[in-house]
Amino acid sequence: MSNDIKRVAIIGTGVIGASWAALFLARGLDVIATDIAPDAGPKLDAFIEAAWPALEELGLAPGASRSRLTFTANLDEAVTASDFVQENGPERLDFKKELYRHLDNILPPRTIIASSSSGLTMSEIQSACEHHPERCVIGHPFNPPHLMPLVEIVGGTRTSEDTIERVSAFYSSLGKRTVRLRKEVPGHVANRLQAALYREMVYLISEGVVSVADADTAVCWGPGLRWGGMGPSLLFHLGGGDGGIEHFFEQFTGPLNAWWHVLGSPELTPEIRETIVRGVHEQTKSRSVQELAAHRDEILLGLLSLRSKER
Repeated sequence: MSNDIKRVAIIGTGVIGASWAALFLARGLDVIATDIAPDAGPKLDAFIEAAWPALEELGLAPGASRSRLTFTANLDEAVTASDFVQENGPERLDFKKELYRHLDNILPPRTIIASSSSGLTMSEIQSACEHHPERCVIGHPFNPPHLMPLVEIVGGTRTSEDTIERVSAFYSSLGKRTVRLRKEVPGHVANRLQAALYREMVYLISEGVVSVADADTAVCWGPGLRWGGMGPSLLFHLGGGDGGIEHFFEQFTGPLNAWWHVLGSPELTPEIRETIVRGVHEQTKSRSVQELAAHRDEILLGLLSLRSKER
């Protein structure tokens, strides 16, 4: 079902859109990108050039080439010749509804329109489509998409099962790990899980229990290290020993319920924000955002190399 997608249009070439473009090129696809920002083309070229060595390390598909990228500021020119559209526009419902109304008017019925939106629902977005709302779907990646395997697939009330199957097959053919949401919820799944953890981190910092740096250390050198290989439920199955998850619940249902009752509900006040900002800058040790991103990507490549050995 993914073999009919050969040419992908990228709408919006910011951080997410540029990363998607790099991935699609590395998987041997033709990519035509569009953005109205005056310096978008050169910035996209620079991003892909910087990302390409990591993609080479992961392994390029036959025919993969940066030369298969085309950039145009003309939206209609970019999308009308494409088989698949990955939209990465601003997180504004009014903007997306108008964009999808236009795309729905000019694109062939079988062209999938996938949004990278991290918070808006497809039901709201596709409500502007008069002709083929069934081909509209959320395909939300985790940053940076050219390295992170996760894609959350969320249909709206008018998205067809055929679209879900086609987009799932397409992302899987790129090496993505997809999860399908059976219901629309704000923030989808991964960001909600991330937000739940960060809420408790903010609470513990605001209560003076732990510093910003130590809270980060507690996550990345504790449970976060294990989460790179298995999810919490499967890890708790191991935590139950020979008795597995059943024994784990016998032992820890009480403590878990007790901890849940005392989890915090902090507000990001200016004072707490300043505390976290100060703590983050103390951790960076004057390293630039680009240097930190390169360090993150180096770690991700190592983890992905280990995970690639799974069968």
